[in-house]
Amino acid sequence: MSIIQAIILAIIEGLTEFLPVSSTGHMIIGSSLMGIASHPFVKVFTVAIQFGAILSVVVLYWRRFFQNFRFYIRLLVAFLPAAFFGLLFKKHIDRLLEDVTVVAWALIAGGIVFLFMDGYFARQAERGSQSEDDISLPKAFRIGFFQVISMIPGVSRSAATIIGGVTQGLTPVAAAEFSFFLAVPTMFAATCKSIWDYIDEEGGTFSGNDLLLLAVGNVVAFVVATFAIRTFMQFLHKHGFKVFGYYRIAVGCIILILWYLGYFKDVQVGNF
Repeated sequence: MSIIQAIILAIIEGLTEFLPVSSTGHMIIGSSLMGIASHPFVKVFTVAIQFGAILSVVVLYWRRFFQNFRFYIRLLVAFLPAAFFGLLFKKHIDRLLEDVTVVAWALIAGGIVFLFMDGYFARQAERGSQSEDDISLPKAFRIGFFQVISMIPGVSRSAATIIGGVTQGLTPVAAAEFSFFLAVPTMFAATCKSIWDYIDEEGGTFSGNDLLLLAVGNVVAFVVATFAIRTFMQFLHKHGFKVFGYYRIAVGCIILILWYLGYFKDVQVGNF
C-alpha cells in the first residue's frame, strides 16, 4: 500500500466513521477499487486508523470527558454488550458474513429504516431529552445492545447507536453525541484487538514503512473526522436523517453493481 492509498483510506475513515452510513461499506469500495483489499496489512490499517478518528471526539468534546465520574460509568455500561458479544461471537459472525452482498443489503435496509423513522426523529427533536446526562444506566445498557447490531457488516455503529439513543428518549442531536462518546472505548478496544490479532494470530510484523503509513493515516483520519463531526452536528440541527437514508441505499446499490461486475472476488467482510 502506498502513502497515497493510505491517505485515501484515512479520508474515507474520517468522513464516514461517525456518520450513519457505514465506514465498512466505503472501505470496501475504496480498497477494492485501488486493488489492495486482499493485502494483510490493509486489514489492520483500516482498523488501527480509527484511533485518530476517536481522538477527534476527545479533542472536540474534551470538557465532557472531565465533567463527572458518572459519565464514564454510563459509557462503560453501554460498552459492555458489544464487548461481550464481540469477544464471544466476532469470529463466527465474520465467517458467516464473509460476503460483501451482506454489507450492501445491510446498507439498503438501514437506509429504508432511516426513511421510515424520519418523522419519528423529527418528533423526538422537539420532545426528547437534549442531554446524555439524562440517560439512566438501564437506558445506557439498552443503547449498548443497539451497538451489538452493528456487528453485522454494513449496519453502521453510528446508525445503530443513534437509533438506540432516540428510542431511549434522546433528541437526534443528543443521541449522535452519545454515539460519539461511546465510540471512544468501543473503537479503542477494536483497534487494540486488531493489532493484537495481527501480531499474535497472523504472525504479522510492522516495518518502518508500515509504521509511517499508520502514523500518516491516523493524522489524516483525525483531521478529517474533526471536520466531519462538526459538519454533521451542524447538519443535524437543520435537517433530519432522510438524506442519509437515500445515501445508504445508493451506496448499497453501488456495492451490488460492483460485486456483479466482479470487483470483490477476493474481498472478505471480516477484513473490515
